[in-house]
Amino acid sequence: MHVAVFSQYHTSPDCPATSRHYALLTEIAKHHQVTLLTTPAWRAQRLTHEWPWVPPGVELVEANVPYENRMGPARRALSFAQYAAWAVRAGRRIARPDMVWGISTPLTAAWAASRVARHWDVPWVFEVQDLWPSFPVAMGAVPGRLLQQQLFALEKRLYENADHVVPLSPDMSAYVARLGISPDKITTLLNGTDLDLAARATPEAVVALRRAHGLENQRVVLYAGTFGRANDLPTVVAAAELLVAADPAATVLFLGHGYYGPLVAAAAARWPGRIRLLGGVPRHAVFGWFALADVALVTFLGLPVLDANSPAKLYDALAACTPVVVTNQGWTKTLVEQHSCGWYAPAGDAAALAALLQNVLADAPGSAAAGARGQALARAEFDRVLIAGRMQAVLERVVKPESKRLS
Repeated sequence: MHVAVFSQYHTSPDCPATSRHYALLTEIAKHHQVTLLTTPAWRAQRLTHEWPWVPPGVELVEANVPYENRMGPARRALSFAQYAAWAVRAGRRIARPDMVWGISTPLTAAWAASRVARHWDVPWVFEVQDLWPSFPVAMGAVPGRLLQQQLFALEKRLYENADHVVPLSPDMSAYVARLGISPDKITTLLNGTDLDLAARATPEAVVALRRAHGLENQRVVLYAGTFGRANDLPTVVAAAELLVAADPAATVLFLGHGYYGPLVAAAAARWPGRIRLLGGVPRHAVFGWFALADVALVTFLGLPVLDANSPAKLYDALAACTPVVVTNQGWTKTLVEQHSCGWYAPAGDAAALAALLQNVLADAPGSAAAGARGQALARAEFDRVLIAGRMQAVLERVVKPESKRLS
């Protein structure tokens, strides 16, 4: 079958990004024709060139629509609108697909997918990466009650019109179901991780990485990911300073970039060598840093909408045999507590986070055991190759009734 995929942000493993859909499309394109309608917003951010920009077998259709995390709300809204308008036009010009796959965020990408599916009279699947518009509304990025109401109404229409909805966490699925969408129409597929890339972080590679950065005798805490407004970096930075002041063997590494980059850089200047800002690394290299760390941080603001998210850093850390500290009160807290592969600290409480980290670092055997349990869980449930197979099954199942109707 021919699958048309609408995703505003495409990345490869050469980028400092999670690259979920690169992994999924790699597998699905082995069995089906795939057309990806996207933008080159991340192309210039490739740090290496080990992978082709799109997986083999994927036909690329690109719009030159700019987007950066540093954009303000108005500029982001314009970028979203530009992509959606282009995607509707481009989707009507490609060869007729058998089904359409729309990936939100933003919500406008899913809207464009729904319009193209209607044009071709084919089914479509709505993949929900984050809860929109709940997330931008909670972050204060959607001004005006009327606009908020319009976006919530659009969200519900898209859930109702989609032939199937694929959220990335059980809490997202519960949210969709509470809007009146039948559970039979919802399949949860976690964000997952790339076990083949995680396997690159061999003990020898980790020892070399530790030696290269002078971390042989240090206990390492790692934050790897976006320094975004939602990630509660002020609390993480404050906790890092409390920790290194109390524990001379502790080092806190910040891997990434974003809005709070200057805040992290200032802390690194105050604590040279003890708090380090390392910048971004390509997807395929991040697992070495997770494997080097004694514990990884998965932090967010204490907003209910963020409790539902499905952060890539959670899966990546566990795949690298590294336990995690989460600050969400939703399903991730339940997960790490049920499987004893991490700990919970309340969002916004730097003192509590620092105290927890000090205890974790002091118990090396307990931390190692938690990491081993997390790695076993990742190998059993978080493999993106397996998730790709489940996504392919959803797409094929949605198309089958349509094929019978047309025959």
